[in-house]
Amino acid sequence: MNKLLASLLAVAAISVVPGAIPSAHAQQLQPVDRIAAVVDEDVILQSELDRAMRNILQQYAAHPEQLPPRDVLERQVLERLILVRLQVERAAQTGIRVSDEQVDAAIAAISRQNNLTVEQMSAQLATTGQSFADFRNSVRDELTGQALRQRFAQTRITVSDAEIDAALATQAAGGPQYHLAHLLVATPENATPDQIALAQKKIDGIKDLIDKGEMDFSAAAVRYSDSPNALEGGDLGWRSLDEVPASFAQAIRGMQAGQIIGPTRGPSGFQLLKLVETRDASQATPQMVTQYQARHILVRVEPNTDEAAAKAKIDTIAARLAGGADFATLARENSDDGNTAPNGGELGWFAQDQFGPQFGAQVAGLQDKQVSQPFRTSAGWDIVQREATRQVDSGTESRRAAMRESIGQHKLEEEWNRYLHEIRGEAYVDIRVGAGAPVDKSVAPTTPASGS
Repeated sequence: MNKLLASLLAVAAISVVPGAIPSAHAQQLQPVDRIAAVVDEDVILQSELDRAMRNILQQYAAHPEQLPPRDVLERQVLERLILVRLQVERAAQTGIRVSDEQVDAAIAAISRQNNLTVEQMSAQLATTGQSFADFRNSVRDELTGQALRQRFAQTRITVSDAEIDAALATQAAGGPQYHLAHLLVATPENATPDQIALAQKKIDGIKDLIDKGEMDFSAAAVRYSDSPNALEGGDLGWRSLDEVPASFAQAIRGMQAGQIIGPTRGPSGFQLLKLVETRDASQATPQMVTQYQARHILVRVEPNTDEAAAKAKIDTIAARLAGGADFATLARENSDDGNTAPNGGELGWFAQDQFGPQFGAQVAGLQDKQVSQPFRTSAGWDIVQREATRQVDSGTESRRAAMRESIGQHKLEEEWNRYLHEIRGEAYVDIRVGAGAPVDKSVAPTTPASGS
């Protein structure tokens, strides 16, 4: 499953809750909405914050003790909403646009993965108090953020062949892999000595709480970390030494499972790093990948293209296909993909993400021999016919591609978090809930907070 779809399914998993029925009293009350935060020229409403809070509380329903006190959690969730707003704003400034057709395709994929029709999913959303329009907007924002992140990666992140060779050699030799978690206390860019001192005091206080056993690392990350993965307990997943920042790599070699190192100061602030567990790379599960064979017809949309004319053309092609016209013939006559049109639109065998997340989601959602409805991608309007699927063991090129993506993702994580920190610092943000007062997430802890 591609990362974009997985992210969207995470939205669905905490939003679509079968059997959740609001009380009659809740249905009758319609409080006046108010502003929770002003973000540049946009606003976040209290209802949006409340809905996001409900989603998190549902996600942790079986382990509510893992969550911080409600005021801290509310600030965490509000910060996430603020970052989403800022990403959407930056995407618009750089010309990124998510079409209605892309949103429809993503929602259709979410409903399929939940074994629901779109109508059934809409009905279940209504039982949780969330309108389908709000859900569409959240999916659109998620797609927009993913598109911005993808463009950021293309312009900022490079992975050399030497890095891939070294990582593959380590993997082949059965070298160790490390399951890591981290906690970040961020400092502003060009931080003043007072700001650095305050961050140092805070990270020292957090480390002291953990060392005394008054709070475990995961709970401390949820409560205090400034990293976007705070609500996941700071989990970084499995990494080889090649995928660990150089400042930590040497120290990790001598660590035992459960050990914590730091605080260490880096470009983004002060960090604590925990080694959760280790394993030998040779023990990792063999990577089987799904490949698809498909052909497509593309009506390209350029900056000077009439969007309505392009849509009319693809709709005409779709109608001809539905009427029994030969796909290969129409591709040769109409497709704007000069590489595949002469071969009837044939793309050969490919991995799901190879031609982008929108295209991959469409192909994955089809049955063999089935033809899609027209859908919009960054290249234009497309129709795809899935011809066959197969499971293959990752060969050399597939392993190299997977390793390139893995290294790139780890590099991207640090750069992206720095970028989010940067745009958050540059934005005008006026928080209207909690009287705008800082909560204990922003104060160096010296004793356990009540309710932890």
